[in-house]
Amino acid sequence: MSRSVWKGPFYEEYLLKKAEDVRNSGKINAVIKIWTRRSTILPEFVGLTFGVYNGKKFIPVSVNESMVGHKFGEFSPTRIFNSHSAERKTDTKFTATTSPGSPPPSSARTSPGSPPPSSARTSPGSPPPTAGTDKTKASPTSTKEKEKK
Repeated sequence: MSRSVWKGPFYEEYLLKKAEDVRNSGKINAVIKIWTRRSTILPEFVGLTFGVYNGKKFIPVSVNESMVGHKFGEFSPTRIFNSHSAERKTDTKFTATTSPGSPPPSSARTSPGSPPPSSARTSPGSPPPTAGTDKTKASPTSTKEKEKK
């Protein structure tokens, strides 16, 4: 549930004072360290950089116009998400099957206009294979049987 409109946005009073001090000093790139994650970002903070404490360290947050109305804590994550264990298992299976020395997976087919794989190429001195014949499957007995018919 959002905050009542008549109450206005919640912010700590000292944030306005710190923002004015930085603007008056001319050091716009200076990081303003704050511990309040619950304060709303106001239009007066646009262009300033705040160091929002996430429980461990200060995360620099450069405020721009699209952040106005949001809370400082939204831009300073407190937890680090690595990944789910199921995703890691599928990633390791995929990388294990495609090692550099292994042949490409069967799903990696060549396009019709590309040259054939290196195993199907012939040596430069030999004639190109004719369409419809496969030299590896043809045997001398099968060709003789065809000549008899």
